[in-house]
Amino acid sequence: MINEKFIYIGLLVFLITSLSYFIETINGKVKPNKVTWFIWSLAPLIAFFSQIKQRVGLESLLTFMMGFVPLLIFLVSFVNKKSYWEIEKRDLICGFLAIIGLILWQITKIGNIAIIFSIISDFLGALPTVIKSYNHPETEASLIFLGSLIYALINLLTIKNWNFENYSFSLYIFLLDLVIFIFIRFKLKKLLKKLI
Repeated sequence: MINEKFIYIGLLVFLITSLSYFIETINGKVKPNKVTWFIWSLAPLIAFFSQIKQRVGLESLLTFMMGFVPLLIFLVSFVNKKSYWEIEKRDLICGFLAIIGLILWQITKIGNIAIIFSIISDFLGALPTVIKSYNHPETEASLIFLGSLIYALINLLTIKNWNFENYSFSLYIFLLDLVIFIFIRFKLKKLLKKLI
């Protein structure tokens, strides 16, 4: 376990890597999936306000940033028409299911069950970007996902009390961003085709 003040270093890394994604979105180099980035902003911001009510400490900063930065990216994605990614039926289904997950999360109001619905909802919102990162890695930038997984890892390393509510969201973010980073950075689909 490391000192919880390292969370600020993780935050700084995440903000710096996010800045490049903003710029590349404005320039039309990356094409964010609007469904994913909207859900990625909504679910964590709702979770953050729940954490504040439950008096979660500094760990809640990660949850806030995991909602705030995607909200900014979602809004910036409307600035340049070149950064448009066509929304498919699959994206809308994932978005709809993610919203259902958020509603179920709010209905349960039972701590760990709510967290599970939050993670399910976030993952369903992420699925279009996971698929796009695998199939079209050239439409994404890996740096923001690397920054996010570093931030989540630092958050995990600061946890004193290893119970589900403290580690689950950070662990989920770490694993999700690791997969997306690998898909984009190493163009995994093309790499697998060469090996097969």
